[in-house]
Amino acid sequence: MDKNLLYRSIPKVDCLLEKEEIKLLMETYGHDRVMEVLREKLGELRRFIGVCQEDGDVFEKISRLPKDICKAVKKSAQPDIRAVINGTGTILHTNLGRAPLSLEHAEKLKEITAGYCNLEYDLNSGERGERYSHFEELLCRLTGAEAAMAVNNNAAAVLLILNSLAAGGEVIVSRGELVEIGGAFRIPDVMRQSGAVLIETGTTNKTRLTDYEAAVTEDTKALLKVHTSNYRIVGFTEAVPAKDLVPLAQECKIPLIEDLGSGVLIDLKKYGLPAEPSVQDAINSGVDVVCFSGDKLLGGPQAGIIAGKKKYVDQMKKNPLTRALRIDKFTAAALELVLKEYLSQEKAVQNIPVLKMLHESAESVEERAETLKRMLVSENIKAEVTVISCRSQVGGGAMPLTEIPSAAVLIRPLYMKAEELERAMRGLTVPIISRIADDAVYLDMRTVEPRWLEQIAKSLGDLIV
Repeated sequence: MDKNLLYRSIPKVDCLLEKEEIKLLMETYGHDRVMEVLREKLGELRRFIGVCQEDGDVFEKISRLPKDICKAVKKSAQPDIRAVINGTGTILHTNLGRAPLSLEHAEKLKEITAGYCNLEYDLNSGERGERYSHFEELLCRLTGAEAAMAVNNNAAAVLLILNSLAAGGEVIVSRGELVEIGGAFRIPDVMRQSGAVLIETGTTNKTRLTDYEAAVTEDTKALLKVHTSNYRIVGFTEAVPAKDLVPLAQECKIPLIEDLGSGVLIDLKKYGLPAEPSVQDAINSGVDVVCFSGDKLLGGPQAGIIAGKKKYVDQMKKNPLTRALRIDKFTAAALELVLKEYLSQEKAVQNIPVLKMLHESAESVEERAETLKRMLVSENIKAEVTVISCRSQVGGGAMPLTEIPSAAVLIRPLYMKAEELERAMRGLTVPIISRIADDAVYLDMRTVEPRWLEQIAKSLGDLIV
């Protein structure tokens, strides 16, 4: 093998730039981007020649060079964050963006956020407005609160509430509620950052009203209840409901704060799901300030929503920290659109994807699974394809013990391992995220919208050959 001859066979940059496909790339993606990829590919080719043992392999790689450059340039222009198909059956999948928005809402958001909008502009007065005004009245109407606002997530909401109402003082929390949420963020850590002092009371499994009463001192600035949304303590347990702490908070003239975690605005029991504490119930019971996530059971964008007594919410709005934690125009607009759906509970369940997935019957999911199976069979894929019963989960730290009857399409490739197929599915233009068990790929159809079926069938038809 004459390595020098092979190196001399590498096309010159000028020659590559004269090719029509490369010229078209330059027009579409710009000179700098194309040149950067071109040099990378030429460098890869030189390194390949250095280790290659067969002349034919080198010449084949040289013949593919223009095509490889085109492919690499187009791939480099794609956003790294993109739409994926969720076949895991986890509805609020934190790694996949939690609550998906509806296509209808996405279209409205495109119109609002593609240009300027009245985020902080009062169209009636022609003067500066408040970004919370677009959804504050809605939140108050839906929850019964006197005032409301939102920051960028629920951990930020807890931080802002404690910093505004309890900095420099003590906050009493049950030991059974010192939770850790995703990414190792813990209530004690958030409290420390807020400037408040954590006072633990009770035990991990049992906390009584007398424990709270005994923990109150002249330095106590607030009582905090935290919903253990991502785990459950069962067995020999006792906890104090927030409503039972209201008299103590009023007697001590301190605010009662409740972190509901996921937070819901509808009665989930009507749809065969376990009861979750609703925001309305917390407000109606006398809790002074409630906070919850926007992108969990609410089904909206990532946000930490705060609702409660006006005097406390106003303190938070004036806190300098609010500016660092504030939401942007996309979140404000998305939150308003989602909250408006809740003006009709029936409309919300049909139009908010999370709620729709939660209450869809197993029979309906199975029908969608059978449809995909028929489409895959018609693609003549080299795999065993069956529909099986399975269990979906809520995810996102919500209802951890709840499993929802569902149906999955099981794909067992004949000439490749399930791990290879799963990896290839992640590499698609629209990646398909699945589960693997028993050398088969599972697509839980509860989290797969009907609009994706044709895409899945075509993609797998190309992969499984």
